[in-house]
Amino acid sequence: MSSLRVAKVLNNNVIIAKHPQHDEVVVIGKGIGFNRKTNDMIPLSAVEKMFILTKPEEQEQYKQLVPQIDEQLIEAMNDIILHATKSGSGPLNEHIHIALTDHIAFAIKRHAQGLLIHNPFLYETKELYPKEFEMAEYAVQTIKKRLGVDLGQDEVGFIALHFHGALTNQHISEVRKYSELVSDLVQMVEHKLEYVIPRDSLDYSRLITHLRFALERIRRGESVEEAGGLDSLLKREYPEMYALAWKLTKMMEQRLKKPIYPAEAGYLSIHLQRLAQRKEQGE
Repeated sequence: MSSLRVAKVLNNNVIIAKHPQHDEVVVIGKGIGFNRKTNDMIPLSAVEKMFILTKPEEQEQYKQLVPQIDEQLIEAMNDIILHATKSGSGPLNEHIHIALTDHIAFAIKRHAQGLLIHNPFLYETKELYPKEFEMAEYAVQTIKKRLGVDLGQDEVGFIALHFHGALTNQHISEVRKYSELVSDLVQMVEHKLEYVIPRDSLDYSRLITHLRFALERIRRGESVEEAGGLDSLLKREYPEMYALAWKLTKMMEQRLKKPIYPAEAGYLSIHLQRLAQRKEQGE
């Protein structure tokens, strides 16, 4: 069997169909339901231009969402997710169709009411997830072009977190937790150094990258080997930055609820010392 059989047309862009392997599926695609009737056959070769929701729980949630969503938005979301699928580093979790569509629909509604939400983690998100940030910029541009609504830069950051969650199979709350933690770690550094790191600087990018890789190592439970004698040398040479590095690693440990290898503090203190020197040079 090389075709889908139409079971029900929900609108011009969404149908319920019978699939040869997955039984009943929700099929999303531009114009997929236009002029279709029950029992019409759709060739599977056309699937590359559409999305099929195969998980029953995702199907049910999407069916509930469709009547609440403007059909123009569903068309726009089709383009946005197709673009992300082609430009991403792997497959997107199919929950993105529900989570991101619902998120953007709500953002459009808030925009119409004049309720704009500031994104306190925008810079961190851009540095942590540059590829996802590009996908999100495309999404905001597409919404502006198709629906005439400019959701703004703050919303780019929120949408990027959805894409990262879909690429890594993490729940959006988990992804947001990482961005919040990085933001709090940066604030702790700036408070101690009494120095606001310019967000467009290489110093800021380096700090975010270092924290990101440290958090990823901790999440995966990877060990960091200490270079012989480095820890004691750093304690002696850079006592203030070493103490700050320990505070940062303790915050990571508490928030992630995972143990951290002592060598992380050593490597972080080298980075912090460099930042402290940059601050002094700039004064």
